[in-house]
Amino acid sequence: MREVVLDTETTGFDPQTGDRIVEIGAVELFNHMPTGGVYHQYINPERAMPEDAFAVHGLSDAFLADKPVFADVAQAFLDFVGDAKMVIHNASFDMKFLNAELGWAKKPRLPVDQAIDTLEIARKKYPGAQNSLDALCRRFAVDNSAREKHGALLDSELLAEVYLELVGGRQPDFGLAGNNQQTETNNTDDIWRHGPRPKPLPPRLSAAERANHKVFVENMGENAVWRRFQE
Repeated sequence: MREVVLDTETTGFDPQTGDRIVEIGAVELFNHMPTGGVYHQYINPERAMPEDAFAVHGLSDAFLADKPVFADVAQAFLDFVGDAKMVIHNASFDMKFLNAELGWAKKPRLPVDQAIDTLEIARKKYPGAQNSLDALCRRFAVDNSAREKHGALLDSELLAEVYLELVGGRQPDFGLAGNNQQTETNNTDDIWRHGPRPKPLPPRLSAAERANHKVFVENMGENAVWRRFQE
């Protein structure tokens, strides 16, 4: 099961009033485990950056001036996402921006049900509690000390750790929750398992060390336990 944990930074709150995406960050999970696959892109919004938005993410007009516009990266973004579920904190916000940008770029929009909203999951699991990304990082002891400002890639990496905690940790297929509910990751056909190494690792003992150990064991007598394990 492939999932993409995603975050965006924008110039404001509403694409219908002229706000645009300025950064997309995403990390890939397979069976709830990070694969190392990453998508990260800064985007020229083709408009001035409001001071309030700059205070949040620190992306200036000068920094974004030479970055590609969304239309030039839209297909690469869609190719990375594919048909994977998108894990997003407050998904309605990011989805409205992504679909507005995709529409302006004349690209297919993303189905709303392709998104998994971690804010919604957290609110159901911890009603009445603070469920911002920072609050959830504190709850699950996820180190967010590098988060001085919002950043789409860093936030998606933090969200991936939070999401794995929300759904039961990094190995949900172990079924430790104690219920009988069947989830997609409980299907053993979908669980990745490593095969044998194509090339065995070299021995860690040198020939001299092995010889010295053999002499040591021989000096212990015929009943030495080590003799049972010698080759």
